[in-house]
Amino acid sequence: MGLDEGEFSDFVAVRSGALYRTAYFLTGGDRHAAQDLVQDALGDAYARWGSIRDTSAREAFVRRIMVRTATRRWNRRQRTREVLAAQPPDSLHPGHEDATATSVDLAQALGLLSARQRAVIVLRYYDDLSEAQIAEALGCSTGAVKTHATRAIKALNATFGGTTYAPTPSALEDS
Repeated sequence: MGLDEGEFSDFVAVRSGALYRTAYFLTGGDRHAAQDLVQDALGDAYARWGSIRDTSAREAFVRRIMVRTATRRWNRRQRTREVLAAQPPDSLHPGHEDATATSVDLAQALGLLSARQRAVIVLRYYDDLSEAQIAEALGCSTGAVKTHATRAIKALNATFGGTTYAPTPSALEDS
C-alpha cells in the first residue's frame, strides 16, 4: 500500500487543530514546543502513512508518536534542568479573562506533572480516550494508566489549593 498524499493532506487539514491542542498540553503549555511536536509527529507519520492499514487508526498513530516524542523531550529537558518560561495562550474567547486565567493555570500545572502523568491526563480528559486506549498509546498496562491518573489528580489537587479537581474537556479546551 503506497502513500496517498491527498489522504494525508486531508488528514492534516482536518485534524491539525485538534492535534495542536493536545500537543499544547503535552508540552506543558508551550506554544512553540507544541507546534514543533505536531510538525515532528506529522513528519514521522508521513514517512509511514502508507503502511497504516487501518485508516481509522491513523489519528491514534499520530497521537502515539506525539506522546512518545513529548515524553522523550521532557525526560531530556529534566536531565539538563532546562526551564521554559510559561507563555499564556492568546484568548480564544475575548471577554473570558477568568476562563483564560484558569486555563493558563491548568497548563502551568500540567507542566509540573511527569511526562506520563501529563499524557494520561491530556489523553483521558481532553481526547476522551478510555484507559485501554491510553495504555495502548503509552505502551503500558491499564493499571499503570490508573496509577498515573491517580497521582496526577492528586498533584493537580495540591496545585489548586487542595480542592478536588479533575480536569474537564471544556477546561482543557478553553486554552
